[in-house]
Amino acid sequence: MTQDIPSTPKPINNEYTAEDIQVLEGREAVRLRPGMYIGSTDQRGLHHLVYEITYNSIDEAMAGCCDKIWVTLCQDNAVKVEDNGRGIPVDIHPATNMSALETVMTILHAGAKFGGHTYQVSGGLHGVGASAVNALSSWLRVDVRRDGKLYQQEYRQGIPRGGVEEVGEASDTGTTITFLPDEEIFGKAEYDFNTISQHLRELAYLNKGLEICIKDESKDCEKTFYFEGGITGFVRHLNRNRVVHHRRPIYISKLVNGTVVEAALQYNDGFSESTFSFANCVNTVDGGTHLTGFRSALTRVLNDYARKNKFLKEDEPNLIGDDVREGLTAIISVKLAEPQFEGQTKAKLGNAEVKSHVESAVGEGLSLYLEEHPDEAKRIIEKCLLAAKGREAARKARDLIIRKSSLETGTLPGKLADCSEKEPSHCELYLVEGDSAGGSAKQGRNRRFQAILPLRGKILNVEKAPPDKMLAHEEIRVIITALRSGIDDEFDLSRLRYHRVILMTDADVDGSHIRTLLLTFFYRHMVELINHQHLFIAQPPLYRIKTSKLQQWVYSEQEKEEVLAKLKESKKVEVQRYKGLGEMSAEQLWETTMNPATRTLLEVGIDDAAKADRIFHILMGNEVPPRKAFIQAHARSVKNLDI
Repeated sequence: MTQDIPSTPKPINNEYTAEDIQVLEGREAVRLRPGMYIGSTDQRGLHHLVYEITYNSIDEAMAGCCDKIWVTLCQDNAVKVEDNGRGIPVDIHPATNMSALETVMTILHAGAKFGGHTYQVSGGLHGVGASAVNALSSWLRVDVRRDGKLYQQEYRQGIPRGGVEEVGEASDTGTTITFLPDEEIFGKAEYDFNTISQHLRELAYLNKGLEICIKDESKDCEKTFYFEGGITGFVRHLNRNRVVHHRRPIYISKLVNGTVVEAALQYNDGFSESTFSFANCVNTVDGGTHLTGFRSALTRVLNDYARKNKFLKEDEPNLIGDDVREGLTAIISVKLAEPQFEGQTKAKLGNAEVKSHVESAVGEGLSLYLEEHPDEAKRIIEKCLLAAKGREAARKARDLIIRKSSLETGTLPGKLADCSEKEPSHCELYLVEGDSAGGSAKQGRNRRFQAILPLRGKILNVEKAPPDKMLAHEEIRVIITALRSGIDDEFDLSRLRYHRVILMTDADVDGSHIRTLLLTFFYRHMVELINHQHLFIAQPPLYRIKTSKLQQWVYSEQEKEEVLAKLKESKKVEVQRYKGLGEMSAEQLWETTMNPATRTLLEVGIDDAAKADRIFHILMGNEVPPRKAFIQAHARSVKNLDI
């Protein structure tokens, strides 16, 4: 996507009266501001439509009324979601004087999830999922199988084409919703089968005994997910290419004051934490009170056990959160009647009481496990003690970088060419491969808002390095100091000096490797940069195609072939390949890669955190066989991969 630098807006009208206030209701509001309801209108937003409809079927499963869900990506780019639940009611709703089906599909904040009678727990708390998807679809059809009959209603951009009609008989019950996302909002629909599959796999893990099938008609591929082990299998899946310290994941399940608490955890020999939290099957990527309760219980119980069994002496300090979470893979899942999510996209759980519910359940379950499995407990505690030693060494290095260098004195790295703008939202930092390209970038940039930080060589692979070794690496220290936001638990977004951090590397094997190393560092130690849309990848051109009449920059092999095909009548066509950024002049680098008016930036995002965690470990971890298998499986779709 192209990023423009914000400027001071000019006033449109000096008069401002009551007539200027626009009131939007229902579908109009959704269509005008879709991002408020589904997050975005790119592929992630497109996928969110699929998930919102699927969540309704998941709610039926959590209510014990559904054990199969089918998701189909149709040949015509429509999506069909079918379940064998109870079927949406079709009788007249007393408040709206419409059918219950039409009420649910057209009125925001209408649903069966508010009173607690139909659903004890649900992911679709706000009652806007189905109606929002309907409003954002060029057409949508609902088929309801209920009471031995088949009912149907159709919509265009959220507007009913007619009432609910009885169209036949039904031998079972359930709901089928088929919709085509509106091209006016999303452009041509392009789904990623693997991304959606991974999400549905998570939902199957979180609901043991539920079968979820997904089929892509255009690619003729199909997958089915069914897990009797639930989240225990989820943890095994995440750790399957890692060396673990105890063979079986620790599993905890308890009902506390109406809240179902489930946790599964297993330690591996890595240095990073892979903990994923869910509330009513919704992946809360920003955590919340359930994650806080889990972490609190984990730290308390492991310290109590270490003290009781003399692993920690009286004069030694307690283990802290970083120590007990190093090398941890965990899933925490809660199901509750009235979840309080932050925003419609449900990134964070806010229920205060859930913290104590989770802390109580996990504390009790983990304490019992440690007492009953002393050998595994010893290995876990020894892993934590080793992490504490590494953390102390890292603390000294971190203090040197953050406290002394940037926070107290304000000193920035000597090789950083900073910008004159001081407002972070207007500033961007280019992390540039090599001194040569860094020199061109410094000359070609707009000094007002663009800062340049040249990096020498390949940075350390943090997937294989303990914290103290990572912070001893010069290039990583320079990045941390320049950003000034801190890392890991000390990361503070309010201190970030640049709201666009842009990776700019050569378009060759080494450049791809350096970019992957940088992405690994940011994902493991500054993931909030990604979650809050501050990390980008620059797209330098691969070729310059020049004739006597024109000059064109080309960014892919396919584009090159298309341009050359159009120029086959030209007598003299000059094609220049750019393998390195340093081969371009300062003016060319600005024109193609740094000018906000003409450049293309790829925003780094996380569609599936569990999948991202697994891929980073496969590509950057110690195990060679899974990395080789991954490369072989993706050989046709990956270019310039050098791990």
